[in-house]
Parts: sequence; structure tokens; C-alpha cells
Amino acid sequence: MPGRVKADLKGVPETALWTLYHRAAEAARPDTVLPDPRAVQLLTEIEFPFRERMGAARPWLAQAIALRALGFDRVVRAFLADRPDGTVVALGEGLETQFWRVDNGRAQWVTVDLNGPLALRKRVLPHGARQRLVACDARDSQWMADIDPSRGVLVTAQGLLMYLQPAQVTRLIAACADAFPGGTMVFDTVSRRFSTRTRTRTKGPGGHRLPPMPWGMDAVDRDLLRQAHPAISEVSEVPLPAGRGFIGYLAPRAAALPLLRTDRPLITRLRFGAAPASLTGQP
Repeated sequence: MPGRVKADLKGVPETALWTLYHRAAEAARPDTVLPDPRAVQLLTEIEFPFRERMGAARPWLAQAIALRALGFDRVVRAFLADRPDGTVVALGEGLETQFWRVDNGRAQWVTVDLNGPLALRKRVLPHGARQRLVACDARDSQWMADIDPSRGVLVTAQGLLMYLQPAQVTRLIAACADAFPGGTMVFDTVSRRFSTRTRTRTKGPGGHRLPPMPWGMDAVDRDLLRQAHPAISEVSEVPLPAGRGFIGYLAPRAAALPLLRTDRPLITRLRFGAAPASLTGQP
């Protein structure tokens, strides 16, 4: 279509379009839980058969995706309130528009993504002097080389880690803990049961078939994350914010409900301290 930027993403990278589609649908509502005008604008600028490939954006699912994004936004805002000159590293950021929702005018922002989604991001989103784009697989630690941890680092992985193998997740967490002492990492996960469903090619929420998600984690598994690296000093849940209607009511209360307690998506925050000297080779 004239004037639009064609999107040609497949597999896991295509999920960037799926989340944008739902986030923009929620943001367009007058009673939205996540004002995101840039996402709404993006949907009009990208040439992609959203409705044909992904079906109608269901309001309950669109709100759930937006509440997840809002949960991440709150973590980023809290980090920047404490470390206003800090660096936010967004792994697998796709077409997320979080920077424009939370920017404090001082933070450094690093987007790490594969070549395909990063090329599309460059074409449809403006990037200023404090934003850096790094074409790199998040599993490759080379993206860590030019990040200064002295002013604080927050690593975010929204909608990413579930697409990695469990051992790859452990290695990535360990590498972040090693590279960013005093830093923080926040990511979301699907349940073990949902992970199994995607690997059997069952259709996901809203009827769209998402790529297989090899890694799932239940709430009872969360504390096992400490085993990834000795510098992990805190493992905590980030509750979803309250929203609109029944879904919005359930979101922050899911942990207390027997039917949802062990089979729900999670947002987890890790804090990194310094590894014990005996484990770092220092005297």
C-alpha cells in the first residue's frame, strides 16, 4: 500500500507484530489502561495483513497484553526514579514503544534485536541520541561489551525468554548477573502447561497459533532462578496492574486464586549484587 512500510517477519520475530496489533487495539480505546499513541500510529504505517493473519483483536486479550506492558513500564519508571542517568537494555524489543511511554529525558536506551525486526524498527520509529540499536542475538553476550554499568543497568526481556531453551535462559541470566553487578533484570514467562501447549502446536489466546515456547516456569519454580548465578541477590514477582472489567480485576489477584496460582503468566524481577570474592577469583 502506498506510503506504508512493508513488514515481512516470520516465526518468532513476527510476534512483534502480534503484540503491536493488540497493544494498539487497547490503546485506541477511550478507556484504555495503556495510553500509547505511537503504537496506534504504527499500526497505520505498517503494511501487514493483521486481521487476516491474526484475526480480530479480542478486547480481553488486548487488555492483557497492555497490562503486561504496563507492568514492565512500572519497573522501568521505578528504576529511572532511582537511577535517572541509568541504561535500559531492551532485549528482543521488536516494535515495543516503551521508550516513548517512560523516557525521563536522561536515560540511555539500548535495543538489542535480530536484523529483521531491527531493520523494520529503524524504518518506522524515530531514534534519538540517547537510543542505540544493536543488531545481535540476545543469547550472544557481545551486546554487553559497550554498556557501562556504573550508572545502573536494567535489562528487560518482554515476550522473549519463553522462546529460548531452558539452558539458554540460564546462561543469559548468568551472563547479565556477571556483566552488570548492582543491576536489575525483568522478564515475563509463560506457565509450564502453556509452554507444553505451544509445543504441540495448539492455538494460543485469541485463536492465533504462536511459535513454540520451549521454556515455561510456574510460580513455585521462581526461586530456582537463584541457582543461575551467585550474584543474584533478589528474586521477586512483579504483580500485574489492575485494569478494566473482569480481566482487569483478576490481573493483580491471580496469585491468590487456586485455579490460576500455578498456571498463569508471570513477570519476574532479579536484582544482582556482587558475586562472592571466592567465586570471582579475587582474594
